[in-house]
Amino acid sequence: MTHSPARLTRAVPMEAQSADHLPDGPGWWYEPKWDGFRCLAFRDGPAVILQAKSGKPLTRYFPEVVARLAAIVEEGFAIDGELLIPTGETYSFEALQMRLHPAESRIRRLAGEIPAVLAAFDMLQAPDGTDLRAAPLRERRAALDRFLKRHGGPELLLTQGTEDRAQAQAWLDEGKLEGIVAKRLDGPYAEGERTMVKVKRQRTADCVVGGFRYGRDGKLVGSLLLGLYDEAGRLDHVGFTSGLAAADKPELTRRLEALAGGSGFTGDAPGGPSRWSDERSAQWTPLKPEIVVEVSFDHVSGGRFRHGTKLLRFRPDKSPEQCRMDQIA
Repeated sequence: MTHSPARLTRAVPMEAQSADHLPDGPGWWYEPKWDGFRCLAFRDGPAVILQAKSGKPLTRYFPEVVARLAAIVEEGFAIDGELLIPTGETYSFEALQMRLHPAESRIRRLAGEIPAVLAAFDMLQAPDGTDLRAAPLRERRAALDRFLKRHGGPELLLTQGTEDRAQAQAWLDEGKLEGIVAKRLDGPYAEGERTMVKVKRQRTADCVVGGFRYGRDGKLVGSLLLGLYDEAGRLDHVGFTSGLAAADKPELTRRLEALAGGSGFTGDAPGGPSRWSDERSAQWTPLKPEIVVEVSFDHVSGGRFRHGTKLLRFRPDKSPEQCRMDQIA
């Protein structure tokens, strides 16, 4: 009596360590760093399982992806990739977040209106049930390429890649990607280990400090709220910067408090309703728009910095009116 190989239904995704520059030398494989939801997809007979990077299930939130994978004749595969929702020539992280909703009717409606795609970049188990995790990336990538030549399409994509560092650097310099991920072609799928290298694209912007929030002690500044002027001359909130040096906080707090009570943000303002905000996090102090800071950021989505920015320096030489939204367009 023969037994078919055990099918994977769960795994721990490989991780990446951050670097300032792309690694050089032979044996590296470079891929785009997508701005989506990391997703491990498993096919176990008729069942499809979508697993987030955190280990939590994503299956119910992306029924169109489940249906696409369920339609494949081969039933024993496992792939690693990124869930993306196309919007024009880019992808929308906000549209992905909207899927994480308890109402199945809303999820189904959004899946029909703006279908998600799965951009695959690794294969953990071949369709015949062979466990590929110990195999080098070169073999896993070849297996994935063969699989997607049979079953790929607009909803199930093969992530592009290259062994040419100059080409990868050109992708990074174009500014259309969030970053580049580099992997060793001779490396196994090392679950949970930071064997990959990620290099994010960093840009800078001069922003007006339109307000601030106090830190946990309620006495010293915790974060600066950043704004940029739109075409109508309104100051829109675009993000924040924290990580301020402890030694600088007393003097900076005094400086900010002297400007308190100003107009603050005259366009989009912080502190709106959010499932993540509470009463304390929604509180902020508006300022006269006089302070300009230069910050570095790695990504913009929906007219705001996707993540917290890094404060580079104060810009007393810069007029607040010069801090316009076109810097991050």
